[in-house]
Amino acid sequence: MRRKYLIAILFIIRFSPATAQIDPSLLRRVPKDTSRPVMNMDAMYNRPSLQLGKLPVSLGGYVEANWQHLGTDGISEGHQFQFRRLSLFVSSSISKRIKFLSEIEFEPSENSIEVEFAAVDIEFHPLFNLRGGMIVNPIGAFNQNHDGPKWEFTDRPISAEKMLPDTWSNAGFGLYGKYYRDKWMLGYEFYLTGGFNNSIINNNQNKTYLPAAKDNPERFEESASGEPLVTGKLALKNTRIGEIGLSYMGGVYNKWQDDGLILDKKRRVDVFAVDFNTLIKRTNTNIIGEWAWILVDVPNTYTQQFGNRQRGGYMDIVQPVLKNNILGWEGAVLNVACRLEYVDWNVGRFKQTGGNIADDVWSVMPAVSFRPNSQTVLRLNYRIRKQRDLLGNPPANTAGFIFGISTYF
Repeated sequence: MRRKYLIAILFIIRFSPATAQIDPSLLRRVPKDTSRPVMNMDAMYNRPSLQLGKLPVSLGGYVEANWQHLGTDGISEGHQFQFRRLSLFVSSSISKRIKFLSEIEFEPSENSIEVEFAAVDIEFHPLFNLRGGMIVNPIGAFNQNHDGPKWEFTDRPISAEKMLPDTWSNAGFGLYGKYYRDKWMLGYEFYLTGGFNNSIINNNQNKTYLPAAKDNPERFEESASGEPLVTGKLALKNTRIGEIGLSYMGGVYNKWQDDGLILDKKRRVDVFAVDFNTLIKRTNTNIIGEWAWILVDVPNTYTQQFGNRQRGGYMDIVQPVLKNNILGWEGAVLNVACRLEYVDWNVGRFKQTGGNIADDVWSVMPAVSFRPNSQTVLRLNYRIRKQRDLLGNPPANTAGFIFGISTYF
């Protein structure tokens, strides 16, 4: 059924009267917004797109494909080819200070077609704007700024994908705004949305696992707890120093009542995150990082393998080593980079022995990337990952090469 939806979407776009028999001279590339300094909160709209004449609708998207050869403790599945995802952006300036943006993502490996973002923005004042629809919750920075072509690495950060639910979106409403003064920028976002359910502690991972909530499509129509998930973020940026963001997301996750009958106490999940990015102008070195803490009220009837505290994050260091005209591409850039990652899904000690509960992973991923232009990246990564089980036994060692390409279109 989901594939039928995708075929229908592509059919409409390809054969609609607005796009069939198009004179190429009427098409124009809509660049990313460079009229003013941008922050992470602008990532959803700060994308290239294509517009037909004076029509108010713009189209764009990106695609990711990889090859990898990984092995864990000497066991490998050999050469693997992956088509990770195809995302389509549709945006429209409905009228003065009213705009719409949607992002539809197709992931063949998950056999899924998802609407990740579909919201209407009404701008009353730079400091007071209303957003409603399907919203990407701004926890950390990666959740909003996740487009593949922006990154030098084929994989999304472990903490953003396996601890936090990456591209986590929900139906809801909220406010956002920004203030500029000289070299300083201040931005905020505040949303009330649907949220988590019992799947974060009742899943096939057999541990506390927030990404499991993404498999619940009912969250777009019904909240399991009947209470809103609160998400807020405050970010400060200096054009010479960089940007730092503080964010929070929390609410009741369990179905604690049914038709007035009390089933359980209200159990909360609370997430705190800090993110930063900076550019060292002398060397043109870009540093991006994010760290998050998760607190979950797990029932006492659950075993200790279900952690009530989690933490993790990543740091990317990207260093351009060559910028020149390469193979006919003007201003092409060759980068070397490295990503450092750590996630602990169960912070604490066993009650019986006092020993440390492990269930953690750390990873180092050096990379070389080539950008023929700002919208396309070819990247070669080497994954080094060590993951321990709950008891802290010798870790499973994973290593191997990954090559990929990602581009906006």
